Amino acid sequence: MEKVIIVKHPLILHKLTRMRNRKTGSKDFRALLKELSSLMTFEITRDIPTRKIKVETPLGTMISGETVEHSNLFCIPIFRAGIGMVEGVLDVIPNARVGHIGMYRDPETLQAVKYYSKLPTGLSSDGRVLIIDPMLATGHTMVAALDLIKKAGAVNLRIMCLVAAPEGVAQVRKHHKDVLIYTAAVDERLDENGYILPGLGDAGDRIFGTR
Repeated sequence: MEKVIIVKHPLILHKLTRMRNRKTGSKDFRALLKELSSLMTFEITRDIPTRKIKVETPLGTMISGETVEHSNLFCIPIFRAGIGMVEGVLDVIPNARVGHIGMYRDPETLQAVKYYSKLPTGLSSDGRVLIIDPMLATGHTMVAALDLIKKAGAVNLRIMCLVAAPEGVAQVRKHHKDVLIYTAAVDERLDENGYILPGLGDAGDRIFGTR
């Protein structure tokens, strides 16, 4: 699928399978989500720009060292399940600036309803913005979040999720053709309630033990 990158690293696939297992409790589910988020972050940041610097090693001067401009990296989780991915992202890029978007899916219309938004200042065309949520299901919530973030000035946006449905991918492609989607799996379809099949259940419930 166009602009959809399915990350098939063996460790990612192994951990995702454990997360799918209905017998995996909240403690292990949270730990696996953090680990998977770190592994996915390595993949999604492979092409971030670096600049040359001079550094003094214990044995001499190195003039071709490379460093990343952390001030241009942003991480924006979508409440509530996206919160479970933040720590894993920050383990890899600890100086990334973090925003928050609170949305829920109306159970009848399946449309996104916003209830909170706090975005970092400085979102601009030269910043890399990661929008994180474990599931890309109907895509309505993600499209609404992308609308909001673009309105704040961001241009270079990438979605990081663990499991996506074809319907959610199509919805994002329809409204935001420029946005790359990184996922560990694209599953079969949505059920009549908008849940991904086979999926891994309600990620928020499994993270916080509210199922």
